[in-house]
Amino acid sequence: MNNNISPRARILLFFCAVALGASLLFPLWRIDLTAPQYPEGLVLKIYPHKIGGDVEVVNGLNHYIGMKTLHTKDFIEFTLLPYLIGFFALSLLVAALLKKKWILFTWLILFVIFGIVAMYDFYRWEYDYGHNLDPNAAIIVPGMAYQPPLIGFKQLLNFGAYSFPDAGGYIFIAVGLLVLIISVLEWRNFKKKKHTLTIALVFPFFMYLQSCDTGAEPIVFSKDPCHFCKMIISDKRFGAELVTAKGKVFKFDDTYCIISFLKSNDLRQSEMGAVYIVDYAQKEKLIAAETAFLLKSDIIRGPMGGDVAAFETEAAMKPYQQQWNATIIKWTHVVAK
Repeated sequence: MNNNISPRARILLFFCAVALGASLLFPLWRIDLTAPQYPEGLVLKIYPHKIGGDVEVVNGLNHYIGMKTLHTKDFIEFTLLPYLIGFFALSLLVAALLKKKWILFTWLILFVIFGIVAMYDFYRWEYDYGHNLDPNAAIIVPGMAYQPPLIGFKQLLNFGAYSFPDAGGYIFIAVGLLVLIISVLEWRNFKKKKHTLTIALVFPFFMYLQSCDTGAEPIVFSKDPCHFCKMIISDKRFGAELVTAKGKVFKFDDTYCIISFLKSNDLRQSEMGAVYIVDYAQKEKLIAAETAFLLKSDIIRGPMGGDVAAFETEAAMKPYQQQWNATIIKWTHVVAK
């Protein structure tokens, strides 16, 4: 079975790998600050390798309220992040080149984990900077914290803070969603092919078994009707059954009825499967007509006037043969009459 990524998916994965590499050139996130004294607003841009934007102005404002100043060198994330992004871009390229679905699925799982960890780390950083304040700051508002929102809007004194992804972040989101869609489609295609292969392998065997399955189906006495005479099958010493080559079952209340049906030519010889007759001695038990020991006698009276009784073993037949002075007969002779 082919476990390779489809050609169309590989093209999309190449595109995603290039897009991830390009995200290194753009800011991943941004925090916008608005206030009456800053009508044009202030912005912090978080790149994979640095903090950009109005960093110095924001640091000056942070000094008054006791927040730590922001410096790229204080964050190990800016050292690791470019390598991590490069790893995901290259591994996605490898998945496309090698065409292996397991690499694609593994990549998606690792990428989701990376996204969750990255957002948690960002939240932890915001919490620390918003709550760990200098007690000797020029402006202290009791009970006030200055943690920016993880995403969305939050009012901080006279500043409105907006936190959203920037160009690089949207590239990350778009790549993640696209790879997720590709993975789902590839997985469904894989399961479909697997299911199709299973059917292709099993169906012929199943059909063979079905065609060969001519096993008897128990007769429900006092309920099942005879296919030929339509009477309810009630005498547990008599009864017969025909199972076609395709497994269809016809039930009869006497050998007379099944022989009459066979002579009616309603079924072609090629459709015939197996014939079973109820064991006279064991009652209700169906035995193969071809191997059964059959007795024919005028004393035997089936529900519809049949004069044949069947037995599974010769030992079971002997006492009845002597009692009825019956003739031993083969099933082929019964049908031929």
